[in-house]
Amino acid sequence: MKKIKLLLPVIAILFLFAFKSSAYAQQYPVLYFCEKYGSDGEVGVSDRFTTGYLTVMVKADGPLGLKDCSIQLDKYNCSTGTFSYYKKFDYKIERDMKYVYFEKNEESDMSFEDPGIYRVFLLDQNGRTVASGLVEIIP
Repeated sequence: MKKIKLLLPVIAILFLFAFKSSAYAQQYPVLYFCEKYGSDGEVGVSDRFTTGYLTVMVKADGPLGLKDCSIQLDKYNCSTGTFSYYKKFDYKIERDMKYVYFEKNEESDMSFEDPGIYRVFLLDQNGRTVASGLVEIIP
């Protein structure tokens, strides 16, 4: 009788997944970094770079639904063990975009001048987090 009671939850979970047509490892948009984006696509994807300009990439399964958005950088402070606001860059994109890159342009000079660990956010027009990632900048 105990074996049946233990098997029921396992069978129920297997039953739920048997009728699901697809499973995704990543449900929400992914934010990551590369040296640049161009005609050859992404160049130098990593989470560790030297100081200077970076390109922030965001990829989603469906449209992001954003028009006005921003990339915010928070820098890690080793002495306090916390992140604090560093910089913010505003961008305009198309609502139907599901793969977008953010880089230096006339209005935003997205540069990482100081070595350290940064938490990077893609924020919607209301300041809510859409995606985030961590990057280390070395000298």
